[in-house]
Amino acid sequence: MFEEVHDHWYWRPGWRADRSFYTWHITFADRSEMAALHASYAELVDDLPGFTPVPLEWLHLTLQGIGFTDRVPESDLADIVKATRHRVTRLGSFPVGIGPAVLDRESIQLPVRPIQPLQHLRDLTRAAITDVWGDDAVPELPELNPHITIAYCNHPAPAAPITTRILNHPPRSTALSITTLTLLSLTRTHHLYHWTPLETIPLD
Repeated sequence: MFEEVHDHWYWRPGWRADRSFYTWHITFADRSEMAALHASYAELVDDLPGFTPVPLEWLHLTLQGIGFTDRVPESDLADIVKATRHRVTRLGSFPVGIGPAVLDRESIQLPVRPIQPLQHLRDLTRAAITDVWGDDAVPELPELNPHITIAYCNHPAPAAPITTRILNHPPRSTALSITTLTLLSLTRTHHLYHWTPLETIPLD
């Protein structure tokens, strides 16, 4: 267990305000189940000092990055999309459970479980990148911990009072099916991740 939450918004390697990144995400702006769950935590996250709530339209589950947009040729991106589409379109949709909220070192998250089908989907996206670029070029990522962030920490603070407020809030969760995978051009500005969707691949 950690004693302090950290500011999420430091600049990771390669990132700057005017730079975007190609990434495969699962998004939820059109899902009524997520809208209801998001609304059930709105009062909690709005009242927490030091946290920036994530608007419904920018809720996401990060799956697999590809690379910065100024480093990925358009022809390579098209080939990666084609390879990904070939690998995942027969996968089929799958159910997941989302929530209740937990505190992470840099955010308040809704865990998404089970991990295995999401890990399999991620493995397929990584295999598609390998198809185009080879093993050495697949971006490394930490072990998959699928979640949807509903608020990001914007300055250090003791964790215990925040944990107490989350535990005192009625736990909320939902279930839905993961039906699509979306390629985004992702940008971060003003304590917010936002994006332009480029391709959506149905899993059915």
